[in-house]
Formats: sequence, C-alpha cells, structure tokens
Amino acid sequence: MDILKQSLSNAPVIWKGDYPYFIHPITDGVPRLNPHVLEAIIDLSCELVNWQDIDVILGIEAMGLPLLAPLSVRTGIPMVIARKRQYGLEGEIEISQETGYSKGSLFLNDIKPGEKIAIIDDVLSTGGTMKCVIEGIKKTGATIQNTIIVVEKGNGMERLKSDYPNIQFDSLVKLEMIGDRIVILN
Repeated sequence: MDILKQSLSNAPVIWKGDYPYFIHPITDGVPRLNPHVLEAIIDLSCELVNWQDIDVILGIEAMGLPLLAPLSVRTGIPMVIARKRQYGLEGEIEISQETGYSKGSLFLNDIKPGEKIAIIDDVLSTGGTMKCVIEGIKKTGATIQNTIIVVEKGNGMERLKSDYPNIQFDSLVKLEMIGDRIVILN
C-alpha cells in the first residue's frame, strides 16, 4: 500500500478548466509505471474479493486494461473489456459514458445472463462512468458482485453505494485534491 500511496503523492497535477487532474501511470499511462506499483495493486485487489464467486472480470477502456490483464492471470478468471469501439456483435450493449471532463459511448460484449461480474477500474470521481457501466451490465442479465477502484476521488463512490446497495464497492486509496495538491485520506 505504501508504494501506491507514495506514487500518488508524487504525481503531477494539471488543470482542465476548473478541474484539477492528477497524472499517474495507473490513471493515465504516463509517466512510466513502476511494476512494483502494479504488483501492489493486484495484490491488494486479490484480497478484496471471493474470486470463487466470480465468472468474469470487467475492465473499462482505457486505463482499466493494465489492471484487468494481470488480475485475470492471477485469478484465472476470464476478462472482458468495456470498449469505446462498437463491434455490432449479437447482444452488444451501448452505454453513454460521462466523466467530469468528457462524454462518449462504451460498448459491452460477451456478458451472459446470470454471470457474476467483478469490475476493476483505475479512478472514480463523479461515478458517472461506473453508473453507466452498472446499468449496462444490468441490461445483459448479469449481476455485479464487486467493484474495485484503485483511486477514489470525490463523492461518486458514496452515491454509488447508496444507489446500488447490493454491490460491494472498494477502493484501494482515497484522495482529495486541494488546489494542485494531492492529499491521501486513508
């Protein structure tokens, strides 16, 4: 945990309009990722879930992917990606995605009714993207058991926990932006 917290504490911050945005290899792909940070995230994530109860792990493009692949390898559970590209496959679900700084569509494929899903993603601020993904998964007939967020920022997690009391939500690190400063809260 310390290596993850230290890497976040040292992350640069830029402004997108009035929105402070920290830049970290887990959330942005730059600067280069220390493999020990990724290993710590996977170790911590493995402890949070009863993986015997999970059929599929879902990651959200783009930065959920570097988390998803090693977690799938470690647990032996298949993975699927919420993509920004439409494929037109049978059963594909389109969902509208909105973050604090962008809008777009995501597409869910190969999620079957009755499957139990665990989601892993890099950061949650407003919860807008995650809410859309949850609603999309509900349309497939699958159920979400667990959601792991590496970095929790803002109050989106509390809203999601209130809106979806049957889903286990966990974050590895909670932080707050105070101007251009990153403050680790846990």
